[in-house]
Amino acid sequence: MNITKQNVDALNAVVKIDIVAEDYQAKVNAELEARRKKATHPGFRKGEAPMDLIKKQHEIEIVTEEVNKVVQDSLNKFLTEEKLDLLGNPLPVVNKDFRWDAKEYSFEFELGLAPEFDVDLTPVKNVTKYSIFATDELLDKEIENIQTRFGSQLPVDTANEEANVTGTFVNEEKEINKKATLSVKEINGKANLDKFVGAKAGDVLELGTKGLFEDAHKLQEVLGVPHEGVHALDVNVSFTIDQVTKTEPAPLEKELFEKLFADGSVTTTAELKSKIKEDAELQFEQHADQQLLNAITEELVQNTKFDLPATFLQKWLQTAGGKELTIEQAAAEYSKSEKGLRYQLIEGKVMRDNDIKLEYAELVDYAKGFIRSQMAQMGNVNPEEKELNDIAGRVLQNQQEAHKLQSQLISHKLLAFYKEKMTFDTKEVSYEDFVQEVYK
Repeated sequence: MNITKQNVDALNAVVKIDIVAEDYQAKVNAELEARRKKATHPGFRKGEAPMDLIKKQHEIEIVTEEVNKVVQDSLNKFLTEEKLDLLGNPLPVVNKDFRWDAKEYSFEFELGLAPEFDVDLTPVKNVTKYSIFATDELLDKEIENIQTRFGSQLPVDTANEEANVTGTFVNEEKEINKKATLSVKEINGKANLDKFVGAKAGDVLELGTKGLFEDAHKLQEVLGVPHEGVHALDVNVSFTIDQVTKTEPAPLEKELFEKLFADGSVTTTAELKSKIKEDAELQFEQHADQQLLNAITEELVQNTKFDLPATFLQKWLQTAGGKELTIEQAAAEYSKSEKGLRYQLIEGKVMRDNDIKLEYAELVDYAKGFIRSQMAQMGNVNPEEKELNDIAGRVLQNQQEAHKLQSQLISHKLLAFYKEKMTFDTKEVSYEDFVQEVYK
């Protein structure tokens, strides 16, 4: 066997593998003998059919299988030993004159090579590092929401825009018969709203479903209909009101504070406001960090110049997925994925050049932290370490989940590195202003 690599240019190469009979014949002979021992043919005892007959039936099939094994193993070993940094996978070159009844074979594979380049982290422009604060207005609104959520429902005679109504939606033709509770303020459109305001228990309201709520998913919830078709649902329903209530906000006192913070960490309105501010700004920091990473990524992709083996990658994309693509489809797919590929290469280069590594123990700790926060949201603030380890182990056995957590941890490490090495313009803004500036 002989393996050679010829560079077409800096980004493309061809590997040629020459196979002779000595590379595969012994295994072919052994397999032929094994099949002969199992073979049953008319006129011969089991295992005593002539080898020529066995060869006629099976030799090409066995040669094909064994040669392909030799080629694949040799190619993988060669690529590993040569430490080639590839994009995509090797593509076999089609040889129209190839014959399996020969004794010697030549196979060629196209390679797409990763480019060599440097990443300059110093001239970062147009990147702003935001510090987001919670306004008093936002905090007061959140406190009002908490009071409403933990408030009491008191019956009232007639509905106003602040009332809640419980009743039954009916449309016999569509087999709708669903009891639901909704807030009058959720009703969309003045004509519909006017029907609810002043209504009382026992009243029957005739309503059109189209545009009844701003969000069609709310319509799906109150009518109990499938998601399919709910966006286009346009029928009349009757709504028979059973009860009208108003929400009496929970008072800001000990009972509410204990429901919210069983550990006794909050005992006054001022402490509640401070805790909400702390939690909100921690979430805002995550938004700001993601925006900063996105902006840095965009800047690095724009300013780090290198070529890619585009023709090879488009050819590879034609057969890389489960469904074969046309040349035009592969070109379109490449256009969509090129930016992500460029950042992948930049990310890898930054990590290698700056010795940024990801150890498995770090991934386990990161997974446990994520699980701990999820459990805290469900009320379990002090999970056992063994329980965390068991759940983390199961999560990381799921390849998709492990990959997602690994990507998040890499982004976290890179952002910490960028913050240390780069200089940014900084800006302090409210969350509302941040949304306007970043997502406008």
